[in-house]
Order: sequence, then C-alpha cells, then structure tokens
Amino acid sequence: MYFLKRIIFALPLLLAISFLTFFLVRVAPGGPFDRERKPASPEIERQLQAKYHLDEPVWKQYLRFLGDLSHGDLGPSLKYRNHSVNDIIGQALPVSLTLGGLAFGLALGVGIPIGYQSAVRRGRWQDYAGSLFAILMVCIPPFVLGPFLILLLGIKCHLLPVALWESPAHTVLPVIALGLYYSGRIARLMREGMLGVMQAEFITTARAKGLDEHTVLLRHGFRLAVIPVVSYCGPLLADLLTGSFVIESIFQIPGLGTFLVNGSLNRDYTLVVGLVLLYAVLLIALNLLVDFACALLDRRVRYA
Repeated sequence: MYFLKRIIFALPLLLAISFLTFFLVRVAPGGPFDRERKPASPEIERQLQAKYHLDEPVWKQYLRFLGDLSHGDLGPSLKYRNHSVNDIIGQALPVSLTLGGLAFGLALGVGIPIGYQSAVRRGRWQDYAGSLFAILMVCIPPFVLGPFLILLLGIKCHLLPVALWESPAHTVLPVIALGLYYSGRIARLMREGMLGVMQAEFITTARAKGLDEHTVLLRHGFRLAVIPVVSYCGPLLADLLTGSFVIESIFQIPGLGTFLVNGSLNRDYTLVVGLVLLYAVLLIALNLLVDFACALLDRRVRYA
C-alpha cells in the first residue's frame, strides 16, 4: 500500500515539475532562434514562431504540451529541426545509462570492499589506507580527475582514447573519472555502517556461539551494514545520470547531459522540459526502488 501511495503521489509531483520547468525556461532571456548562424528575417521568425505555436499564450502552449504528453509525445526539438525530443532521448539515453551503470558498478565494486576492510581492520594500515583513499576521492571531483586521466593515460602514455564514444576502450577513462569519485563516498558510508553493526548485541551473541569472525561479520553483519550504502544508491544513480554532463562534455560523449546543456544554451524549450521530466521520473523510480531494497534487507523496516 505504501509503494502504491508513493506512485500515486508522484503524478501530481511530476505535473508540478513540468509546470515549473515549462514556464521557467520561457522566462529566461533569449529565444530558440536567437543563436542561428544567419539571423532570420522578421517574416521567417514569425513563421517559425507559428510553426511551433510559440506565438500562442504560454498557458495555451502548456495545455497543448500536456495533450501531446498524454500520448507519449514530448514534442519536436526547436534546435535539432528534424528530430523530436523522443528521438533524442532514444539516441542519448542508452549512452548515459551505459556510462552511469558502469560508473555505478565501479563505485560499488571499489567502495564497498575498501569500506568493509577499513572497518574490520580498524586502527591498522588497511584502515588508514582506505580512509586516505576515501578522502582523496571525495576531494577530487570528476571534472579534475577526468582531464588528469586524459593527460596521463591518453596523451602521455597513449594507452586509451581521450574522447568520443565509439568502442569499449572509449568508456574506460570517463567511467574511471566518474566512478572513483563516488567510490570514496561509498567507502565512508560502508565503514561507518560496519563499525556500527560490529558493536550490536546480535554480533556479540553470534561470537559467543563460537562462530568465526569472518562468518559473523560477512553473513550476519554485512546485510545491515550495507543499508546506508543502499539508501545512498538512489541519489547516487540520479547524480550519475544527471550530473554526468560534466564528464560527457569533457570526453565529448553524446549523452543526455550534453543535450541538456546544449538545450539550455540554445533555449530549446521542448528538449529541456522533456529531459527534466525524464530525470524526475528516474529519480522518483530509483528512490522507490531504494526504499523497497531497504525493506528487504532489514526486516525491522516497515512502511505505513
């Protein structure tokens, strides 16, 4: 029942997001035809305005947008003239999902073991090395790590391509730049969660039964210790999808972030609104999945 309520309440939230985005992009200075290579004559501009219904009142444009949205149509792009917003999303979404999914896997694959070992080996060199790694990764943002990797592994060592998205080799540098940053945060969450669980009474009871330390921590403690990481996965995935536009710009990757930035600069109203709505749907869905996963991991969690 709780999850059904969340889905029902998401509908007016998405409507509010679409309303605010639709009007705010039109309040911003400039228009969709101001950045043309050759300035259009007043007559041609009036024809373009009429073609895309931009000469109508804003409220009427919004109602027209909702009518098209009810049929799954996000409208035509004002900048990419021969493409609809649906076409652009269909082209760019797989790229962003691949980049975000690989970076997500790297962040979990690196952050969870380091955080676990830092907690289990608390006060030893593994703890100090893991904590140092986590601090360094958190302090070095992707837009700094990305150019450094390009300079070191691409230009100096000639090991990997430095731009575009054409082969598996092209994914290595952007995935590392994006994934390592979040692995530091995951390592810190995992360490704190594991340290808290290690002091719990059920862990002491398991030890008293004669179980070895590895079994106690990995089989009984890990499931609860990883809950803070799981809770962070919703915002993390949203960040990887919405915040990867910096990495996409650095490595010239044709993902959603690149189109969102270009759409904002070019005042491509329909493209911006469509991408913002897509991000909102992804964020709501991911947070819902995180709540469901937490309920599975911890039986004490109950949603009213």
